[in-house]
Amino acid sequence: MTRLLRIILLGLLIIAGLLTALIYSLTWRPADKQTLPVSCGAPRAPTLLPGQALKVMTWNVQYLAGKNYVFWYDTPDGSGPDDRPTEQDMAYSLDEVARVIRDEQPDILLLQELDENAKPSHYQDQLALLQERLVDLYPCSTQAFDWKADFIPDFHIFGSVGRKLATLSRYQIEHAERLQLPVSPGNFISRQFQPKPALLLTYLPLSDGGQLAVLNTRLDGDMPGRSAVDEQVKATVKLLDKFEGRGTPWLIGGDFNLLPLGQFLRLEAGKRGQYSPDSELHLLWDKYPMIPSNSESSGIDREKWLTHYPNDPSLDGPDRTLDYLFYSPRLKRVAAKVRQEDTLRISNHLPVIARFLLPAAQ
Repeated sequence: MTRLLRIILLGLLIIAGLLTALIYSLTWRPADKQTLPVSCGAPRAPTLLPGQALKVMTWNVQYLAGKNYVFWYDTPDGSGPDDRPTEQDMAYSLDEVARVIRDEQPDILLLQELDENAKPSHYQDQLALLQERLVDLYPCSTQAFDWKADFIPDFHIFGSVGRKLATLSRYQIEHAERLQLPVSPGNFISRQFQPKPALLLTYLPLSDGGQLAVLNTRLDGDMPGRSAVDEQVKATVKLLDKFEGRGTPWLIGGDFNLLPLGQFLRLEAGKRGQYSPDSELHLLWDKYPMIPSNSESSGIDREKWLTHYPNDPSLDGPDRTLDYLFYSPRLKRVAAKVRQEDTLRISNHLPVIARFLLPAAQ
């Protein structure tokens, strides 16, 4: 080996090492399981009672971006002209999200896609902004990132990202954890920058010494066969089975990015690409009750249960269901709805709301 070749190889090794160090410094590698801080302000929040009614709402608020845009990821070919919303539109969305929450006043609020220190959302701390408007309703909260990096080398972003799940509660939260879900496959470099879907798990104490487990999530929305969504659903089911085996009542809500039974063929052919004809969600609905149920989302009133309104100029309203609540058979469903009438211009997702009865004391 000539001296020149050795110098070239050494230089390449140094460059590779520096590149690796740079990628590690810019990206985020969360632990598989992480205990999270819980904020519970004064006055002391009440404790759940066995047998009481509980109202729950899940809503992907689309980082307050609103509906006045066609973002680059909203079209199948990535040709959407918009990269980020204006601060004025985000302020409007923030006020509207707070208005709907105040009107509904759920006991437990599950939110997805809240940004913090992200370039596309002007570096806002969106959870803090929302909590300022809801401080009297929700004394307890916890949060977890599912996408975070100091720099994303995509020219549509070309800066930082920080996207969160957040759970807010009118009742005491005893403990919270972030549980990492399987991530989509990819090469070493791309894996460092991609979202890292997770379960945000909270335990709410019951006055009889028991607990209610509440989970919040947003699963991958990638193409079938190129994502880990099947493994993500299996990991979720495994955890829910564990709660059920222990006799712990539970519920989970979020943006699952998966279709219910019968909706695949109802979508236009060009909009089916990111979904599997046999929805991976069946691993959940085969075992546990779902809101909306398959009979609701594919029945005569199915339009009432649509939860996703893409920022797609070819659409003039919601066209699919992606957001759900699943719950333990120990809970009793009392009522449920998708709030559509005044939320179509706030986010590309619509809130799913349900009332339950907790199990009575034994």
